[in-house]
Amino acid sequence: MNAYLIALILGIVEGLTEFLPVSSTAHIRLVQDCLKINLNDEYWKMFAIVIQLGAILSVVVFFNRRLINFVKSFFGLPIAAGSDPAPAAPRTWLKHPLVLVMIAFVVTALPCYLIDKKIGENLESLKIIALSLLIGGVAMWIVDAYFSRRAKVHSIEAMTLPQAIVIGFFQIFAAAFPGTSRSMATIAGGQMMGLSRSAALEFSFFLSIPVMVAATSFKLLQFIRKTPIAMTGEQWGVLAVGFAVSFVVALACIAWFMGWVRRRGFMPFAIYRIVLGSAVLIWVFQSGR
Repeated sequence: MNAYLIALILGIVEGLTEFLPVSSTAHIRLVQDCLKINLNDEYWKMFAIVIQLGAILSVVVFFNRRLINFVKSFFGLPIAAGSDPAPAAPRTWLKHPLVLVMIAFVVTALPCYLIDKKIGENLESLKIIALSLLIGGVAMWIVDAYFSRRAKVHSIEAMTLPQAIVIGFFQIFAAAFPGTSRSMATIAGGQMMGLSRSAALEFSFFLSIPVMVAATSFKLLQFIRKTPIAMTGEQWGVLAVGFAVSFVVALACIAWFMGWVRRRGFMPFAIYRIVLGSAVLIWVFQSGR
């Protein structure tokens, strides 16, 4: 198959699934298998990492006003009248959204660094990916059905330190078991800690910035140090297509997903995960993989 077409397909899949609670890792891995991509090819390994940065860039662009206001409020700078969000009530620095995001990031990053080798091994296992999709779907169904009615925190400005720590802890499961979904773990952890659907989703978006930038940068440096890649002009072009498509599709997906969750919740995604996980599990056993 043409490399540019592969880049287009993988960019679309990454952009669609990075922030939906269905696991972009699982979908990229399954699509790579369907497209017969050599998973030992260092270029395509690097490609799958770099296009994630395109999706992350979409978060920065979509929430740029929110991020700017968070930075201003953290340093005590004035926020323009009528901006979104409006200045919140005075809070200690330890409860500021930027600090809570970084604390959740640290809680996630340190254990994941220690189990990086195991994470890589699990990523190669379609059985683990299928089980993670299935079990995660059931867990998401239960959490959304039970905790969505008991939400007490409706904005990330009202979050507390324990809530951020627990959400960060939940993300470790997503990293350790590919197919769990980073966004699913963050959202479910937030709901269990009393966050509303929209607050849990928004915190998931903001937390994705340091988590995914650190994870993708770390993996990219590993690949470059172990196997320096002398890329051709065509390979640079293929990479640019995947990056750009991932960014554009993810940007549209964020806008759609925010509106969907406020109106309908996460149940359809839980059902999708259960169906897909079951199908992949059956496929794995039938093919003996």
